[in-house]
Amino acid sequence: MTILNARRGEPTRRGGALAAKYLWRHDVKASLYYRIAAVLLLLFAAGHTLGFRQSDPAWGVDALLGSMRSIHFDVQGFSRTYWDLFEAAGFSVGVFYLFAAILAWQLGGLPAETLSRMRVTAGAFAGCFAAITVVSWRYLFLLPIVFSIVITVCLTAAAWFSAKRI
Repeated sequence: MTILNARRGEPTRRGGALAAKYLWRHDVKASLYYRIAAVLLLLFAAGHTLGFRQSDPAWGVDALLGSMRSIHFDVQGFSRTYWDLFEAAGFSVGVFYLFAAILAWQLGGLPAETLSRMRVTAGAFAGCFAAITVVSWRYLFLLPIVFSIVITVCLTAAAWFSAKRI
């Protein structure tokens, strides 16, 4: 029978070894999924940051890109182009993915008891990437779709294991 000290989450004398083993299993499962997600998010951040400004001449968008770069307009006292806004959005996404990678890595280092208290955070993190997966599916192409799906699965599994009552 698994019994934990209600205040500290430590195994009590009765069933102590079993409780410690149970805690370790949940800690490792959630940690592993968070760490996998962190590595994938880091790769996703690097790929997005280095690749979002690339275009293939076969796409036939050179004239459009030229217009985006050359037509200036004033926004709140700043002269900007649509290319500036495109780059800002792209770099912002890269920064967000980097932050998400750091967050996932940090969550992967927390003990099971702490993760079980962060159910809302873990669920929101997984839900955010589920939404990114839907957006990727609707507007992007294979590579970001695959990354988004795998990251969402990892974060959902980590949240599931994190939410288990200990």
